[in-house]
This record gives sequence, structure tokens and C-alpha cells, in this order.
Amino acid sequence: MTARDAFSEDAPLLELKGVEKRFGGGFLSRVPAAPAVTDFSLTLPGDPPRLVTIAGESGSGKTTVARLVLGLLTASAGEILYRGVDVSRLGGRLVRAYRREVQAIFQDPYDVYNPFYTIDHVFDMLVGRFKLARNRAEARELVVNALETVGLDPGRLLGRYPHQLSGGQRQRIMVARALLLRPRLIVADEPVSMVDASLRASILEAMLRLKEEYRISFLYITHDLSTAYQVSDEIVILYRGRIVERGATRTVIDAPRHPYTRLLVNSIPVPDPDVRWEGRLDPSALEQLDAAVIDDETSRVAR
Repeated sequence: MTARDAFSEDAPLLELKGVEKRFGGGFLSRVPAAPAVTDFSLTLPGDPPRLVTIAGESGSGKTTVARLVLGLLTASAGEILYRGVDVSRLGGRLVRAYRREVQAIFQDPYDVYNPFYTIDHVFDMLVGRFKLARNRAEARELVVNALETVGLDPGRLLGRYPHQLSGGQRQRIMVARALLLRPRLIVADEPVSMVDASLRASILEAMLRLKEEYRISFLYITHDLSTAYQVSDEIVILYRGRIVERGATRTVIDAPRHPYTRLLVNSIPVPDPDVRWEGRLDPSALEQLDAAVIDDETSRVAR
């Protein structure tokens, strides 16, 4: 039995059950622990693949959720289950299988590259670590196919250094890198926030192609509701670490019911990828929302 066999095909792809994350505090600290995420629950089915957005302003807790799912942080409470297995209890071969099946695309792709190596090194390390190919010719074919899938020309990119590429090219290479492993889930944390409008469209198109053709689900972390409107099936709105609204993306954005969601939507003139919100709202407007967020009757969580 392989490590992948230990994961259940019948269980949901990903489940977060009452997850909380607190920073600070501790036995010797005089400062109480600060909650970053509170009572967060989410389920992604194994099939069909879904693109689910977690949205909110900067500091809302959405990146914390992404890091919890990726195993870069440990939850203070609650459970995170991947195909029926508690992520916090993974060990040995299961960790390796999880790292292969759950991939990440981060906000700034330049941080992922070693400037002393060509971009080939990004793929070579992955092929070697996970033994994806039997020889160099087979490895080259895998890399070429992955690059072409995300709309890049391998002949013009392979052999070049990261600084010789545009931000959009570097980001799409990260999408191709993730695709190389044929993951079940990609956590995309603000993947288009540092590129211009035309490049955002190409990266989002690549994500949709991976979902439709390769059956890969996505957790899309963003503050930009306009791009979420274009690509996601469902949306979860976070405010100060709490879910205040969730449901089908177009339903939530077209007819928001929570005051925080309405504030987010009203900050974008139209749901157009060329018009994006920069991630922060008027502090005075946010102060008026605190009572509504705490009041569970005001929050709409579609079940």
C-alpha cells in the first residue's frame, strides 16, 4: 500500500472544522493571545473540482487560513482534514504525499527563485525530489508540457534567469511548477496582486484551465472581489478572522447581505478584472461593523 492509499477517496478533499489560530500569549507572556482566525469551517468536495475564494481586507485572516492548510502554521484549535486524515498528525510517507497533492502559489514569485540558478533549477529539484521522470528526456518533456499548459513558450524561457523574466512569467512558471506534480489542491495566495491587468487575466485563465482539464481544486486567497467574481465558484468573506458571509460567488457579490460584504462590494465600481481594490477600507467605516460581526444573527453563513 502506498502513502497515497492511506488517504480516503470517499472523504471530502479538504475539511476545516472550527479552526482557530491565536498568536502570542503563553505562560510567560503578559500579553493575551490575539486571535487571527476564529471558528473557521469549510469543506471542499473531492469531485467535482471547485475554485473557492477566501476574501477580505488585509489583516482579515485569509493568509493565515492558507498557511494553516499548507501546514506552515499549526491550528490552536479545531481540525484540518485532508481526504479524511488530520493534517496535524501526518508523518513519514504521508507528509510526502500531502506535499505532493497540496501545492502553493504565493504572492511574490521572485522570493521562490534562487537568482544564481536558471529557472530550470525550479523544475529539476522537483523532478528529482519526487522522482517524476526516469531520464532527462522524460523530465524535459514533463517540463515543456507544463509550461505550454500555462501559456508559456519553453524555448524562450528555459535557460534564462529569474531577473530576465517579467513578473507575470515568473508567476505562471510557479503555476507550471505546481502542475508538474499533478496535485489535487492548489492554495493560491494573492497570485495576481503584483502583476498588471493583462497578466492577471492570463494567470487566472491558467488556473481555470487547471481546474477544468486537470481536475485540480483551488483555494484562491484575495482581497480583490473583481477577480473572485470572474473565476470562483464559491466565496467566503472574512472580517477580523471570522466568516461573515459565504455562498455562491455571484450570489454573494451581486446581493451581499452582511454590511461588511456590502462595504467591500461598494468599494469596487464594477466587477471588472481591470479595476481592483487595493486591500484596505476606511477605518472609520470598519469601526461601525464590529458589532455586526460579533452578532451571529447579523452574519449570514449559507449552509
